[in-house]
Amino acid sequence: MATNENPVLRVAPASPADALAYFTGLMAYSTDVSDVYAVSELDDPGFTLVDTRGEAAWFQGRVPGAVHLPTDEIASRAAELVDQTRPVVVYCWGPGCNGAYRAAVEFAKLGYQVKYMMGGFEYWVREGLPVATDAGVERGKPDPLTAPASGVSCAC
Repeated sequence: MATNENPVLRVAPASPADALAYFTGLMAYSTDVSDVYAVSELDDPGFTLVDTRGEAAWFQGRVPGAVHLPTDEIASRAAELVDQTRPVVVYCWGPGCNGAYRAAVEFAKLGYQVKYMMGGFEYWVREGLPVATDAGVERGKPDPLTAPASGVSCAC
C-alpha cells in the first residue's frame, strides 16, 4: 500500500521536535485520574483538586478530598476556597463534558495555574477509585475497558 493510500500516513507524522513540543504542551494542561489518585493520599499532593460540577452531582459522589466549587461560582468564591499559590486541577463529569475546560478558563482568568483531569469523575469511577458521599467512601470494581481488572495501576 502506498503512503498516500494509507489513511494513517496520508498526512505525514510530525517531526520529533514538533511531536515533543506538542505532547509536552498537552501534559502542561492536563493530567489523568490515575496520576491524581497516585498522589491523593499524600499529606501534600502539590495541588488543589476542584470538583466544578453542580450541587446535585457533588452529593451523588465525588473524589475524596476535592474542593467543591461549581464553575459559575469560581469568579466570586475561588479566593476564599483555593490558595492561588498552588496549582489547581479541575474536573467535571467526563470526556463528554467540557465543564472542566470552562472551569480552567475561569481559574486562569484569576491568575491560577491550572490543569484539567482527563476523563473527569466518570473515569475516576470507571477505574474503580474511591468515591466519597455524605455516607462515606466506597470503592467500586474497575471497568476492564479503562483499567486492569486487578485494580492495580496500568503503569502507562
